[in-house]
Amino acid sequence: MTKLHIFDMDGTLLDGSACLHISRHLGVIEQVNKIEEAWSRGEVGHVEFYELCLPLWAGLKDADVETVFANSPWLENIQAVFQDIAVRGEYSAVITLSPMFFAERLRRWGLTTAHGAAVSGGTVPDPALVLTPDSKVAIMKTLIEHYGLQLSDCIAYGDSASDIPLFQTLENTVAINAPRKLSELAAAHYNGRNMWDAYMIGRRFAA
Repeated sequence: MTKLHIFDMDGTLLDGSACLHISRHLGVIEQVNKIEEAWSRGEVGHVEFYELCLPLWAGLKDADVETVFANSPWLENIQAVFQDIAVRGEYSAVITLSPMFFAERLRRWGLTTAHGAAVSGGTVPDPALVLTPDSKVAIMKTLIEHYGLQLSDCIAYGDSASDIPLFQTLENTVAINAPRKLSELAAAHYNGRNMWDAYMIGRRFAA
């Protein structure tokens, strides 16, 4: 039976967050930094985060997103990881709380499917289309049903509190450059900048 590899994006595949990299490009990094810090302290909810952030992105164009994506500090060998998964007849998914318009570009590198917040600059977010940590579990379950898999066929890679529900649900998990709270839940750990090395740790669960 095949496998499903589920990746977080911010902090896992990407140093920092897509929202901060976009905001830096647009010159609103100070404002969004404050919003993200409040979100990390639990003072701002997931929907409220975008209610505050999206007006600051009113001038965001597709060309801006392309530039930010191309210049973002990605971990090494992500494309090789996605391509190896595909060659083996397995599936890969990115599930992120960040914008879908950013995450979906990873499909160019061989990612099977991407899932993120369906938001756009200068608009009001639809609460139903903003993801939460629990959304990661719901999306994972939808994917394994679609592919005809079991929970034991999934391998999750993550770095932060947003991955806790997924790590609590799955047995095969790899914490990447993660704080203690997530590392204690993980079946394996990786510290470094080479995604291939983290993936090789995850492959131990795919035997």
